[in-house]
Amino acid sequence: MAKRDYYEVLEVTREVTEVELKAAFRKQAMKHHPDRNAGNKDAEAKFKEVNEAYEALKDPQKRAAYDRFGHAAFEQGGMGGGGGFGGGAGGGFGSFSDIFNDIFEDLAGRGRGRSTAGGRERGADLRYNMEIGLEDAFHGKTATIKIPTSVTCEACHGSGAKAGSKPKTCSTCAGHGRVRATQGFFSIERTCPACQGRGEVIDNPCPSCGGAGRTTRERTLSVNIPAGVEDGTRIRLANEGEAGSRGGPSGDLYIFLSIAPHEFFQRDGADLHCRVPISMVTAALGGEFQVPTVEGSKAKVVVPEATQTGKQIRLRGKGMPVLRSREHGDMYVQLFVETPKNLTRRQRELLAEFDEQSSKETQPESSGFFAKVRDFFDGLGQ
Repeated sequence: MAKRDYYEVLEVTREVTEVELKAAFRKQAMKHHPDRNAGNKDAEAKFKEVNEAYEALKDPQKRAAYDRFGHAAFEQGGMGGGGGFGGGAGGGFGSFSDIFNDIFEDLAGRGRGRSTAGGRERGADLRYNMEIGLEDAFHGKTATIKIPTSVTCEACHGSGAKAGSKPKTCSTCAGHGRVRATQGFFSIERTCPACQGRGEVIDNPCPSCGGAGRTTRERTLSVNIPAGVEDGTRIRLANEGEAGSRGGPSGDLYIFLSIAPHEFFQRDGADLHCRVPISMVTAALGGEFQVPTVEGSKAKVVVPEATQTGKQIRLRGKGMPVLRSREHGDMYVQLFVETPKNLTRRQRELLAEFDEQSSKETQPESSGFFAKVRDFFDGLGQ
């Protein structure tokens, strides 16, 4: 039986892009996969046909040859037979495993931490937790930190090889970092055991780093903390993380900030809250006092007559700066009336005399409440 056109098998046109080609293959492979069509010989044959078509068209050179010569381009072993290592058209499930490898690599973060050409790997990102005071968050500061981290080995310049030598291409995987083995109907791809996926091997490792291409030492860095940062703010220092393996790019360093509790202030975004106790006399007669501000100055607070517990007095612009802005939040002074205690005999007499002179006009809330309570009980009695 004559072979069907590969583009027809994958249900695409000859102008299909690489991305569209892969998507079409996934769709057809899922549709005809033997696991989803148990006992269906026709589905098994179609799956092999889809696999063969994709193997031919996913490679630009093979695709160009097919577009010019058709199936004749791969006759007499042109595509390569199945079995052993490689990835010929008869490779069974080889391409299907490639699709799953692509999916897992996407989930893990394609390209980050993976081997690159020459066995180079990106270094790991590092995290540093830093606690600062509220005043530092208000003014901003430049902090100096010391972190132990991996840096590029100076002796071998990150290659991992002893001076005068260099890494060699791995003979097991031919520098690809992965090998594929076919067993019957299945093809399994795994990391090369000889080079651990780097694609290179080192016969004479550097004595300073043991072939890793990096060593550990303590580094001192300056961190610029802008005014207005909040608890949980993350600062990224590009390329200040762990050095890459064998000359690979460095990772990043992330500074996570936390704001230490303050003696007077509680923060809510750009606003500050300060809880201040006042005496019963000040609350009744009014008065004034001074409170500190986060910027280091003093602010006057005027208490009006007949102030009740919970009253807030707003001081505009006395809060925290808004990050990367010229605006400032406000400061709220929350008053609560302190009940006197440890009274002397004379103080008790004066309070008793005051109570005798009190009326519903001087204490309207309590008088009104208990009047309602009496009416409620009277209603129950009736």
